[in-house]
Amino acid sequence: MKADEMWKVSTGEGVKVAVVDTGVNPGTSSLKGQVLVGEVPNAVGYKAAVDYLGHGTSMAELIAGTGAGGGLKGLAPGAKIVPYRIALRGLKSAADEEKAPDPAAVIKAIADSDAKIINMSFGIDVTSPEMAAAIKYAQSKGKLMVAGTGNDAETKNFIGYPAAYPYVVGIAASDKSGKVGKFSEHGNYVDLAAPGLDVPTWCDATFRAYCDGVGTSMSTAIASASAALVWSAHPKWTANQVLASLIDTAGRDWAKDDPSTYLGYGLIRPRKVLENPSFNPGPAGTDPLAKENVTGVTDAAGNAPSTSASASASPQPSKDSTDDQAPAAATADASDNTTMWIALGAAAAVLVIGGGAFAVIRSRRGAGSTHA
Repeated sequence: MKADEMWKVSTGEGVKVAVVDTGVNPGTSSLKGQVLVGEVPNAVGYKAAVDYLGHGTSMAELIAGTGAGGGLKGLAPGAKIVPYRIALRGLKSAADEEKAPDPAAVIKAIADSDAKIINMSFGIDVTSPEMAAAIKYAQSKGKLMVAGTGNDAETKNFIGYPAAYPYVVGIAASDKSGKVGKFSEHGNYVDLAAPGLDVPTWCDATFRAYCDGVGTSMSTAIASASAALVWSAHPKWTANQVLASLIDTAGRDWAKDDPSTYLGYGLIRPRKVLENPSFNPGPAGTDPLAKENVTGVTDAAGNAPSTSASASASPQPSKDSTDDQAPAAATADASDNTTMWIALGAAAAVLVIGGGAFAVIRSRRGAGSTHA
């Protein structure tokens, strides 16, 4: 990533990222002054500043943490966070669950705000007409939506949403060498990859210590931060152009028109965009994922996903692969939660996100070979 070099060009200043999660604690040392709680509409703002798991706060810090007080420094420390709390697995209060806003209503509210990026580090294995409509509305309002593909590749590997909805960028998890995590779900909905192994996150909602985190939740946050860096440097670009630039510069050793079912168009590298001030992102109105959005997502048998009558308040796992190729090896264990994509290990030292380069090591989509 070479974050120190990128920060000379952009820190994400001027970009607001909506974090739809378990709430965000604005009182951690790293997030003081970074969380715009007052910008959350009352209708969908129930306890937005109260994090019941520590997950949403971790995502916010990975995106825009300042590193103050020994806290986590995110990849886009100049960006701001707008928090939204929905009822994901881990919310134990029935009263809180009842009062939690509907996810579709949250997405619509963000669509009508000036937040540019919507980070969704959660998932569910059913579709919702209301949520699909909200996603489409947010796309029409120029939002860039990013979601994790899920952590159950070794077990169910469901088709998961919101990552599988059209206009949502599905993010897989890789290790520091560029290999896909063995837990990271795969299929034709994977668009890009970002670090998702051994990433520091809060251990729990007591906010006393950081632990080693593993999951596509973390990779989603880092992808959102990468987009914030690019958008800050090029404020007149559209969401299409920001995404196109990240796809064009992603690290890969396969043809761009043959994306991997494990790592999509490759490992996200915002530095490659930022180091070229005259980078051409393509037409403002051209959807870089038009092919995927038209084709839609199916499982290995070619079946369409299941549909629910309304959006579930619990997150969902992701979908089946469109080929039978095994993912590249990784060293982390999969998450033990099939709905909320969180995997926290033993307590770890507080780290600063930003170091480390990505090798271009991954498997092609349907190519029948694995690069090591």
